[in-house]
Amino acid sequence: MKTVFVHPERCIGCRHCEIACAVEHSESKDLFGALFEEPRPAPRIHVELGVDFMTFPNKCRHCEPAPCMEVCPTGALYRDEETGSVLVNYDKCIACAMCAMVCPFDIISFKKVWHINFLKTVNYKCDHCVDRQRQGKEPACVEACKTGALVFGEVNDIIRSSRRDFTLRTTKALQGEEAPELPEGIAAFREIMKKVARLGPLG
Repeated sequence: MKTVFVHPERCIGCRHCEIACAVEHSESKDLFGALFEEPRPAPRIHVELGVDFMTFPNKCRHCEPAPCMEVCPTGALYRDEETGSVLVNYDKCIACAMCAMVCPFDIISFKKVWHINFLKTVNYKCDHCVDRQRQGKEPACVEACKTGALVFGEVNDIIRSSRRDFTLRTTKALQGEEAPELPEGIAAFREIMKKVARLGPLG
């Protein structure tokens, strides 16, 4: 199963993923054009601010089994057989919010979208960019991420790589060697943001 894996320690809160997601799900597929669409397209990935300016890009995990699918009273949520992604059938969605209540990651939100020829409020969650996947592309958020905080691939391959990196860092630390956990630019950015946080609120 392919998925988007998050390395939160690499996220710098640039929100490029949010912009790319919104543009990908716009009618025009263009940043400038998307600004003038009504309703304006919104991202389906959300970069939230945490402690000491640390940020985390939160999105649907397309769980297996998916609690949202199990509680949906109309069967609006279904799994795409080709990609394994959990998708929304706007014909069936009644915006009852049962899915949002059971989502373990609090990631499901609702938005008005054009459906057929009228505005309808629906579950507006990540669709794993299934159209891009079918074209052999990565999800838009992953393509836009410049720090490697978002990685797309077979879940076991990504975990295996992360486990290997963790083992390398741990064994080097046991030998008294320092293994850089982050690229230099990201580490420097983190230090700057920690200093800013220590200054406290301005004004």
